[in-house]
Amino acid sequence: MNKFWQILKVLLALFIIYAGVQHFLNPDFFMKVIPPFLMEMGLPIVYISGAIEIVIGILMLLPKYEVIGTYSFFLLMIAFLPLHIGDVFDDTPFTGTRNASYIRLVIQFVLIGVLWKLRNVLKEKKLV
Repeated sequence: MNKFWQILKVLLALFIIYAGVQHFLNPDFFMKVIPPFLMEMGLPIVYISGAIEIVIGILMLLPKYEVIGTYSFFLLMIAFLPLHIGDVFDDTPFTGTRNASYIRLVIQFVLIGVLWKLRNVLKEKKLV
């Protein structure tokens, strides 16, 4: 695996850990993302999703678990995709503005693609 993918893996791991920590430091921001039908359990969902993000990032940093961590990050981004698509159509996007919701949706798709490629690169490394 070349340096580019190694550096990208670490950056993505630190990004998801940072995002997970933010769930605990700024839960009100993430409460805006919770769908109305889950609002009764909103705060626990915010904390659980934050903890999951932290664990995923840590897994990505551990060579033995980096493929599992990267694939988990990929699946998490797929799971969050409906929230970001919904944000584009919401009258009051949680991202603040309609343009911000478009940008975030594009970033979501880019992350999904990059994580899939990174997962494949890591799997190939394990086979060599």
